[in-house]
Amino acid sequence: MQVLKFGGTSVANATHINKVIAIVISKISEEPLLVVVSALSGITDRLIQMATLAASNDETYQNILQSVTQQHIDTLNELLPNNDTTVIATKVVRLCNDLQNICKGIQLLNELSPRTLDKVVSYGEILSSTIIHAAIQLKQPTAHWLDAQLVIQTDSTFGAANVNFEITNTLIQNYFTHNKNNITIIPGFIAADANKQTTTLGRGGSDYTAAIFAAALQATNFEIWTDVSGMMTADPRLVNDAKHIAQISYQEAMELSHFGAKIIYPPTIQPVMQKNIAVWLKNTFAPTDIGTVITNTASNQQNAVTGISSINKISLLSLEGSGMAGIPGFSKRLFETLAKEKINIILISQSSSEHAICVAIDATNANRAKLAVDEAFEYEISTAKVEPLVVENNLAIIALVGDSMQQQTGIAGKMFHTLGQNGINIRAIAQGSSERNISAIIIAADVEKAVNVLHECFFAATYKQINLYLAGVGNVGKKLCNQLQQQQQYLQKQYAINIKLVGIANSKKTAINTKGIDWTNWETELENGNPLSITEYCNTIINNNLRNSIFVDVTANDAVANAYLPLLQHAIAVVACNKIASSGTYQYYKQLKDTSKKYTTPFLIETNVGAGLPVMGTLKDLLSSGDSITKIEGVLSGTLNYVFNNYNGTTSFATVVQQAQNEGFTEPDPRLDLSGKDVMRKIMILARECGATIEMDEITNVSFMPPSCMVGSVSDFYIALQNEEAHFQQLYKTATLANCKLKFVATYYNGKASVGLQHIDTAHDFYHLYGKDNIVTFYTNRYSQQPLVIKGAGAGADVTASGVFADIVRAALR
Repeated sequence: MQVLKFGGTSVANATHINKVIAIVISKISEEPLLVVVSALSGITDRLIQMATLAASNDETYQNILQSVTQQHIDTLNELLPNNDTTVIATKVVRLCNDLQNICKGIQLLNELSPRTLDKVVSYGEILSSTIIHAAIQLKQPTAHWLDAQLVIQTDSTFGAANVNFEITNTLIQNYFTHNKNNITIIPGFIAADANKQTTTLGRGGSDYTAAIFAAALQATNFEIWTDVSGMMTADPRLVNDAKHIAQISYQEAMELSHFGAKIIYPPTIQPVMQKNIAVWLKNTFAPTDIGTVITNTASNQQNAVTGISSINKISLLSLEGSGMAGIPGFSKRLFETLAKEKINIILISQSSSEHAICVAIDATNANRAKLAVDEAFEYEISTAKVEPLVVENNLAIIALVGDSMQQQTGIAGKMFHTLGQNGINIRAIAQGSSERNISAIIIAADVEKAVNVLHECFFAATYKQINLYLAGVGNVGKKLCNQLQQQQQYLQKQYAINIKLVGIANSKKTAINTKGIDWTNWETELENGNPLSITEYCNTIINNNLRNSIFVDVTANDAVANAYLPLLQHAIAVVACNKIASSGTYQYYKQLKDTSKKYTTPFLIETNVGAGLPVMGTLKDLLSSGDSITKIEGVLSGTLNYVFNNYNGTTSFATVVQQAQNEGFTEPDPRLDLSGKDVMRKIMILARECGATIEMDEITNVSFMPPSCMVGSVSDFYIALQNEEAHFQQLYKTATLANCKLKFVATYYNGKASVGLQHIDTAHDFYHLYGKDNIVTFYTNRYSQQPLVIKGAGAGADVTASGVFADIVRAALR
């Protein structure tokens, strides 16, 4: 015997049903063929809606009934266009008239019992199987229709009846002993109790119907046909690169289906597993695809994890109280209370102290559970031995499943670490003694992100998807975009990461597209973007809740710098070229650092000092390895170094500064550089990174700028520079007479920081520092005689962008 089951999408309309018929005809051999079919797609939901409306005395139920009737008549006429359909059409209409009579009774009584609802929804499968049987008879006249209610006997648990297998197996076997039809069409989902009252096997029960027949008849071939080509490592609607599972064990399939994999109804496995009958999952719309086979052994796969599944609409019930510790019976009473209410427990988690027990249930049952449990423990609650039941909603369960997980250590740790890195909080966990399943309860809004990061982690994705949000598209921002575009293939090949630009902002507009912004077209996207404040932009980033998100700030904007904290708190890495956050108040700097550590979320500021030079990274390495910093000295402004390297007294100081601005080496207002404030910020950041608690007003600044140059507009500034040329000539001559060069030096020593213009003689490390280069010297316990020197270009859009790029890669590889 061959058993084939076709789901609702496979029989959604005449076109799909013709595909089903072609598959059935191709399977005819010397072995008889048994075909189980579901209701047409969506019909069961509409029948439930129709009955519910009738119970509430809403006459619109008749409109639904009319559309259901018409859909089946239309399907019949499309399947048999040139044939006399009078007989079968009359039968369809009669069945729909019966439905109308039942609904009229529901309306008159204003009552819809589970028994009556089972009767109503049974018509979905009866109608579809009747029509499909008629269509198959055109090609196979001996095809027979069998009402499953005649041979599947259940108890009277309407809505999800329990099968009496002893009686059912006997009825099925007797029927097929006396009926030798080559094809038998059977409506799935429905059965009957001992009193011949219609029952149903639960939503998805058509799979179960097929399994019952396959087990009773010891089928040689059992296939379930759906709209996907077998089971996948994750829901392909959530994970783009979900992988096909060729073979899976019965136990793994049950676990995955129990925890949300909708391709197979969970009870389906049990009957065929006992008889060791393989189950094939096939695609009606791609019948040549291999599909998935479910057997008593798993495949010889390399991954310990076979699949990732999830269930939404979960509520967590927590029963807690000091009176529970060491007292037997609390768990029993809780479970009995829920069982009496017919509330299924999906997951259980209990503390070892027995102080609390948590259970996960379907959210639709949460209110009923709360009332029942609080009533059952009324005495304990009134005497403060137990707290009233706590109900948490808007949760979901995510599960790792795999027979091989028990053979590998660290799976659970890897799972929780991966979730934690992406800010996904775990409310409860459970792991069976077989170690075949590790389940965690998380916030429902995090499900898609959780499934994706776990899939990347356990299934060696082609690349790790990084979602990048950028703020600032000036000189540095543009260079950064160009570099990221240029290096996409390299990053995928070398580091297995793909950086997708999903958000970009300037001072006027933002463009956000979670599917990705084309690197070659971001300027147009931004031009067509929407006005949005930085606060709204960051709130959108948080609400998007994308995995592996990185926020990159290449502005010099206070508002952007003040937006980091909530991003870090939501596990969104921050890469800051902007120095304002780290050089603002120590309290805010410390808060950012502590938050980064608390949420294990990178806060990277390499380009705050030295542009693309590895200054911050080197300092971190020195401290991490146990060294102590005794002194830091450096020329930290590429702008000032450029100016004093190019000023020789023959060209005016104003001209040299203007040239530096034209080259892009200064801020839009050059006074920020010339005042020494930018250098003060940099030495303060280095001092703070060394552990110093230091504020801006504690840094000594020996300014070389005349006060007249520091007021008014930028235009006023250049006029004042020209007027003060004699001052700058004197600075230059004094240094030249001493055989020295002028360098603006920052120093941190003995807990004190200072900046100012110095005479640098020929023996000094800073003497041969040309162009816009920076230099930093670290004197440490290990580098006490000769300092560790970092030297190179410290200004310019290209090198600064490259430093930001490096931080992005660091954040991506965390």
